[in-house]
Amino acid sequence: MNGEHHYRLRSTWTGDLGTGTSGYRDYERAVTLEVDGKPAIAASADKPFRGDPAKWNPEELLIAALSECHLLSYLHACVTTGVVVTGYEDDATGTMQEDGNSGGAFTEVVLRPRVRVAEESMIEAAVAAHRQAREWCFIANSVNFPVRHEPEVTVG
Repeated sequence: MNGEHHYRLRSTWTGDLGTGTSGYRDYERAVTLEVDGKPAIAASADKPFRGDPAKWNPEELLIAALSECHLLSYLHACVTTGVVVTGYEDDATGTMQEDGNSGGAFTEVVLRPRVRVAEESMIEAAVAAHRQAREWCFIANSVNFPVRHEPEVTVG
């Protein structure tokens, strides 16, 4: 399955309070993210950047993309090696460092998947499948910071 894939998303700023961006405190960082045929996502800046903490922010969405991409790649890796996954949760974290000049970058994301497999004999292959998933994850292959994995596999 080689080829080029294209994705389309519409971002709409909805935070005009009547005076546009007339001043730093004169507008909301509210954004609506839309993809045709899917529910819209209410987004904002992170709270330290005058955003709404009740809405998704770009930093959370980046970590979510890495976590979900690894999860989906992992399930595929398990299927190809005969590992039956019966549960998967990830408590992912990310570290972003500001540079002091109104910019910054992520320095690391850590994925902590907790996986349940059907049989004890599958544990070793289930752990190894994380390495394969890392190689297959399009999003992790696209970022310029480390994405570490601290998996835990149990039977259940």
